[in-house]
Amino acid sequence: MRIIRLSDDVFRPLPTVATIGFFDGVHRGHRYLIQRVIETARREQLLSTVVTFEHHPRQVLSTDWHPQLLTTLDEKAALLAATGVDQLVVLTFDAETAALSAYDFMRDVLQKRLDVKVLLTGYDNHFGHRTKDSREGFDDYVEYGRRLGMRVVQGAPQMVGDVRVSSSKVRQMLQAGDVALAARCLGRPYELTGTVVGGEHVGTELGFPTANLQPTDGEKLVPAAGVYAVRVRFAGAQTGRLGMMNIGSRPTFSGDHQTLETHIFDFHDNLYGQPLTVQFVERLRSEQKFVSREALTVQLEADARQSLEILNR
Repeated sequence: MRIIRLSDDVFRPLPTVATIGFFDGVHRGHRYLIQRVIETARREQLLSTVVTFEHHPRQVLSTDWHPQLLTTLDEKAALLAATGVDQLVVLTFDAETAALSAYDFMRDVLQKRLDVKVLLTGYDNHFGHRTKDSREGFDDYVEYGRRLGMRVVQGAPQMVGDVRVSSSKVRQMLQAGDVALAARCLGRPYELTGTVVGGEHVGTELGFPTANLQPTDGEKLVPAAGVYAVRVRFAGAQTGRLGMMNIGSRPTFSGDHQTLETHIFDFHDNLYGQPLTVQFVERLRSEQKFVSREALTVQLEADARQSLEILNR
């Protein structure tokens, strides 16, 4: 997959079939739409293109808004590359871009700069500057496309049970701790990458030493507080290890800040300073305050047994 930034003056477009969006999480709905882009491009002997933004547009429109992302740009690019799409175009969303109407965006960016012949949109996708009186939608995009010589096609929503898959729905699931349902909507377990930092060694004293994770990207969403069965992957490793993770403030020890502590089963090496990726498989329970260290240890032993049961299914 070729990655293109439109600030690159040497870029010369070839006729393409494209879709546009932020594609946070590259979930099952996104991949369905991108597969249609690829199939259409092959049928019409054109390139296939995904157009996305370096930063979430809402960060430009609402400067006090702090995103909770499902994927970083690098993660998103890797997931998009795995779909087989020919090229990824990364746009810088700034005030100038935000001011473009949908028609101007289609003409100035999609037609003139990218030579889009067919545009596939998500079932709920909107683009272009919108005011409180603006009601532009898919029918308008079809009409603009007709004027510009661009065919516009709408994709269908993807369902998981009775849930219509979307990035916002997946965020809600993770914020509620339902990592299993989030994984079904994403098509893979949710991941969080960070660096192992020093802790207070409470876990070691309890017989459950932990790797304390400092997330690499502060904009990535951290699931709800609680205990999770997880898989752990070291940098460069082909296979993962089994573990359990606690997200919370350690109320039993009067903690005052959130920590992300991962116990890796049957592992005793020093990981300080190393990158680590955690895959969330299932939530075991919410965070609890225990009456004693002994009571907490008994619960951790039960958590370990349950985690191994889940991970070895």
